This record gives sequence, structure tokens and C-alpha cells, in this order.
Amino acid sequence: ATVMGANDGILSTGALLLGVVGAGEARAMVLTAGLAGLVAGAGSMGIGEYVSVSSQRDAEEADRAIEERELRADPRGEHAELQGIYERRGLGPDLAAQVAEELMRRDALGAHLRDELGLTDELRARPLQAAWSSFLSFTVGALLPIAAVAVSADSARAIVLVVTTLVALIALGALGAWMGG
Repeated sequence: ATVMGANDGILSTGALLLGVVGAGEARAMVLTAGLAGLVAGAGSMGIGEYVSVSSQRDAEEADRAIEERELRADPRGEHAELQGIYERRGLGPDLAAQVAEELMRRDALGAHLRDELGLTDELRARPLQAAWSSFLSFTVGALLPIAAVAVSADSARAIVLVVTTLVALIALGALGAWMGG
């Protein structure tokens, strides 16, 4: 979300500013348009990310409720299900049964959420965190083309804006590739 937010901030704000620069507007008008685009884009990204991740969180909560009901209704069947998961991962039947029994005794719901559904507290959907990340990363990305326009000479605004936007996109792409291995 962070890389995508910054990428969108760079690209959409750069494109907006290029249109305003191309229309021959004065620096103040270009900067006003850029700041308006930043506010609108960052707000949109933040709200959109919040809604999207909230939906994901709702799906996780629904899966949790289903698993709780299944554990109450059929604990033996749920034990067998967990045992089967461990057998498919390479444990022998006896050891898989023992592991399933021990984990269900300590935290049956947690074991099923983690090993059956892949849900953990570390990977839990966090709508507010995602929203702030998108909002802030869009803002940082959008500030790059705005800064380029603010410091460039009027006669070179379009070229400086295009070069700055392209360099920022390339740098962000390289950063994303490096972070992703």
C-alpha cells in the first residue's frame, strides 16, 4: 500500500500539474492545482484503503465466527481436520494427532485460525494503519512533482516536471523491487 500510494501520488499529481503547466497558467495557479490534487488524492487513497481493508477485516471476523461455531458443534471433527492438516505437512498420523490434541487443548480457535485459515494476529487486517499509510505515502509522492514545479524556472517547468516525475517513478520502482527481493 505504501509503494502504491506514493506511486499514485507521483503519477497523478505529475499528470495534473503537466496539464495545468501546459495550459500556460501562472506558478501560483499550478501550485494551487497541485495542492488541491494532493489533498483530494491523499484523502481518496486513505478512505479507499480503509474501506478495502475493512472489508477484508470483516471477512476475517466472519471466518473466525464460523470456526468458533464449528469447534462448539463438532470438536472431534475439528480435531480430525487439524490432524489432517499436519499429516499433509509431513507429520506421521500419531504425531499429527498428538500435536492437534495439544494445540487444541491450549488454544483450539487459534490453532484452527492459524493452521486451517492462515489467519494470525501479525497478519490481521488493520484498516486504520492501511489508511494512514496510503494517505501519507500519496502525500509524500505528490510533494515531489509539486516541489519540482515550485523551484523550476517558468520556461523549464514542463521539462523539469516530466523528468522529476519519471526519475521519482523509476526510483520508487527500484525501491519496491529491492524491498520485495
